[in-house]
Amino acid sequence: MTEVETIERHQADRISEILQGAVDPHVHSGPSIAQRAIDHLDLAKVLSDAGFAAAVTKDHDYAGTMTAALIRAHYPDLKTQVLSSIVLNNVIGGFNPYAVEHCAATDGRIVWLPTLAAENHLNWANATESVHPATTQKIRPAQAIPLFEDGKLRPEVLDVLDVVASSGMALASGHIHASETRVVFEEARKRGIERLIFTHPEDIVGATIDDMEAIAAMGAYLEHSLAYFIEGSKFRNRTNEELRMFIDHVGPERTILCSDLGQVGNILPLAGMRRGVATCIEQGYSDAQIHAMVATNAANVIGLND
Repeated sequence: MTEVETIERHQADRISEILQGAVDPHVHSGPSIAQRAIDHLDLAKVLSDAGFAAAVTKDHDYAGTMTAALIRAHYPDLKTQVLSSIVLNNVIGGFNPYAVEHCAATDGRIVWLPTLAAENHLNWANATESVHPATTQKIRPAQAIPLFEDGKLRPEVLDVLDVVASSGMALASGHIHASETRVVFEEARKRGIERLIFTHPEDIVGATIDDMEAIAAMGAYLEHSLAYFIEGSKFRNRTNEELRMFIDHVGPERTILCSDLGQVGNILPLAGMRRGVATCIEQGYSDAQIHAMVATNAANVIGLND
């Protein structure tokens, strides 16, 4: 083995060790109306072999809690717990407290505010001419789900926040604008929600550094999608140095790194997580800091160790 091969092997082993007990809390495995490169079961098998503790599947159109329960029941030897979440888009009725209660009762871990149906997302999609692969002839285009009425959060939003608070699930900001996230998260804290996730502040949601710092100060974790940073991702639009900047503004203790991967034609989630760890090593973070960002922080926010 050459010196270069020895160094590369050491690096690969170091990455594998950092990822022991990792949690990917935002992964787009299938089945889905949008084509996916890997399904929930195969994802669980791959991540289990890599020593991951858990993954939270996210679909823009359905809660995957029942599928997750089947995988856990029929594949008890897998190291990776498959968990799921619900996104408050049109298909599940937007701010539907019944759907959120059902998700909680079936061990859902995250409630995402609207994504494809967020007013901010639709404005962003129009401006960037972005078309999500879930928009096909099989489903009508998303219709905006507003958060506010007469300058106040709508009653159905408050109803859902109360369900999230009573259930202990995490609330993720989805694709609403960062300015809206600040208002919703402030209300969420007042209503007893302790687990908050600011979704990919680096893209779509219009976040400033001030937004990131203010939302982190509320006790939220900033969840950065490695899909926007790593080489090989078709969504890459940020640099390694920008990732370092975003992390340093709130610290590794307030940062979660997720894959946000699983799309057809893109790098697979495990490879994305490994490249994300490699990037963090290159940026000078310690193994303990990286492990917190890919494992401990996500485990805490989804209640894995409760």
